[in-house]
Order: sequence, then structure tokens, then C-alpha cells
Amino acid sequence: MFALTNTITRSAALRQGLLAAANRQVSLKVVPVESTVKDESYFEKNERLGRKVSPHLTIYQPQLTSILSITHRGTGMALGVGVWALGLGALISSHDISHYVTIVEGLQLSDAQLTAIKFIIAYPAGFHTANGIRHLLWDTGRFLKIKEVYSTGYAMLAASFVLSGILALL
Repeated sequence: MFALTNTITRSAALRQGLLAAANRQVSLKVVPVESTVKDESYFEKNERLGRKVSPHLTIYQPQLTSILSITHRGTGMALGVGVWALGLGALISSHDISHYVTIVEGLQLSDAQLTAIKFIIAYPAGFHTANGIRHLLWDTGRFLKIKEVYSTGYAMLAASFVLSGILALL
């Protein structure tokens, strides 16, 4: 450290620069706070500068592709939360599954009601599976033209209802 400092102070140009900086006059101007704080909001500033608002869900008309994409994410989250809830419930519950089956049987639901409840529970799995297969087909480079995207979207919806119905009837 001493050798570096000693070398720097031997430099005539550096010594002149340090002396000039030491002799420089600096003055401060007192400015009222009100003049530095802007009263315009973020949106007002962007409007003044001509910046457009970024498009969002409220700008676009709902399309099959966007609805299916949002639903795919939602069913994935629902399945994840459901698996975690069942797993944690099984860990902390003092009863086994037969206890809960007895409770459901005690509700005396009709076959139609029970099938409807099973369909509602099975639909996220059916939808997510069918749409996942559609995405895997897209990963191979197939069905990427807009007409094919829509036709596979409708076919996937039909397949998800059929798959969920089969699961509900088991």
C-alpha cells in the first residue's frame, strides 16, 4: 500500500489534479422541497411523455387460445394444490381412508350427485392431461398453423370431457 501511495504522489500530473481539486470552489443552492417533488402520478407522467399503457387482459377480446392457456395453468395449480392437500391431510390425519369413505356414504348422495361431484373433481386432471398432450404435439412441430391450433383446441376440449366422464364413472 505504501509503495502504491508513494508512486502516485510522485506523479506530477496527479499532484496537479489533486491541488486543482482542493482549490476548487463549490457552492450549494438551497431549493425548496416543493420544487423537486412532482405532483403528477405515474400514469400522468406516461401520458405526458406519450407512452402507451402495456396491453393486458382487459384490452384483448377473449380467444380460445388464451382461455385454454389460462385454464391449463389454473388446472395445473389446482392439481398441485390438491396433491399437496391430500398428502398433508394423510400425514396429519388420525383416520385412514375408510373413515372418510364412510362419511361420504353417510351423506346418502344419489348416483347422479356422486357422479357429478366425481366429474368436477376429475375435470382438472382430464383437461390438464388432454391439453398437455396437445402441447407435446406442438413441441414436435405439428398443428402450429392457426386453423390447426383452433381445431386441436376444440378436439382437446371434447377429449377432456370424455376423459373426465370416464374417470367419473369409475
